[in-house]
Amino acid sequence: MAARAVPPFADGAPRPFQPPLPRPAWRTTVTDRIALDPLGADIAAESARLRTLGPIVPVELPGGIPAWAPTRYDTLKELILDPRVSRDPRLHWRLWPELGAHPSWAWILGWVGVVNMLSTYGADHARLRRLVAPSFTHRRTEAMRPRVEAVTAELLDALGGDEAVDLKERFAHPLPMRIICELFGVPDALREDTVRLVAAIMDTSDPTPEHAASVQRQIGTVLPALIAHKSAHPGDDMTTELIRVRDEDGDRLSEEELLYTLLLVIGAGFETTVNLIGNAVVALLRRPEQLAAVRSGKIGWDAVVDETLRAHPSIASLPLRFAVDDLTVGDVRIPAGDAIITTYAAAGLDPDHYGPDADTFDATRAADDHLSFGIGVHRCIGAPLARLEALTALPALFDRFPDLRLETGDAGLRQVPSFIAFGWQEIPVRLRG
Repeated sequence: MAARAVPPFADGAPRPFQPPLPRPAWRTTVTDRIALDPLGADIAAESARLRTLGPIVPVELPGGIPAWAPTRYDTLKELILDPRVSRDPRLHWRLWPELGAHPSWAWILGWVGVVNMLSTYGADHARLRRLVAPSFTHRRTEAMRPRVEAVTAELLDALGGDEAVDLKERFAHPLPMRIICELFGVPDALREDTVRLVAAIMDTSDPTPEHAASVQRQIGTVLPALIAHKSAHPGDDMTTELIRVRDEDGDRLSEEELLYTLLLVIGAGFETTVNLIGNAVVALLRRPEQLAAVRSGKIGWDAVVDETLRAHPSIASLPLRFAVDDLTVGDVRIPAGDAIITTYAAAGLDPDHYGPDADTFDATRAADDHLSFGIGVHRCIGAPLARLEALTALPALFDRFPDLRLETGDAGLRQVPSFIAFGWQEIPVRLRG
């Protein structure tokens, strides 16, 4: 049977991290940490400020959680590919046993207190990835193209005339949400609850124990309801397949892993694509000359998607990874057991890699080496589906509404309340001039 992880608030004691050598507690390791803005109000500016302090900077996440933030493309890429960097907090985070003593840290459990591909290491990660990856191959994704095109057309048909609409609510959000829910057999009755759960996990503006408890209650309600529904009503969907694996071969997938794998793949499967589509629309509407070049065929839609993922990645920073051994980044020592955030936005905006205009959206730029889908063994398995949805939605939208324009200036667009997600709360547009 697959080993069950022990969360820090369970009756059983968690496995403590054992450092290779004695050393002072974390509070004496670094004297000055930069507190990240929990609202993510200006992620690009914050990334630029951190970059002036070095290639990797000691920071505090909401609630005071200590971590390290890579600020440069090469630094982040090296750490992602380094086998001495883990995603398993139970094995490799020195502060894992202390979570229960810090109520303001409890929000991080929605990210590291789970047991799925996002929080496992080595053989466990490979095992879980093998179970899900077949549903997201290029061949399987291509087979979904007709359905993606049909839902796109349906949503565009439902948009009104020349009135202002929230394009996120009416188009960018429902397209990937419907596709991923169909792929995993999420019934209509559970879809809004699923959306609220994912939004609550992404929201880092409230690191209170109450918010963290609310997230855990939602996880413990929505996902078991989905599993129960699909157990009673199996279908041709990924949830049914994972339930079959659990029931027939518990050594491959435990009950806990089933629940948290569904949380990861369903949540990541629509929320990140929502931001990809929305960020691309806003970037092009702010730069009509680039939009004209795209619509004339001088710039390809693939280039638009890559540049969006570079300059405005759907996930700005992803918690958490952990140093398995002592690491050296430049002249900075990262002690074994310390936490590291995966800073996709900082990497994408790094002028050392993308040039002095790295903070400018330019769809003519060669940006297909962005890290926003990850790299190596942790590359996002849903990347082909996300690209298919964006490459279907964007040209269809601008073909249907060639005079589309933003209804508000830059000051009227509000970033979602998160240092993790990089996207807009609403995208008010006028469909026709």
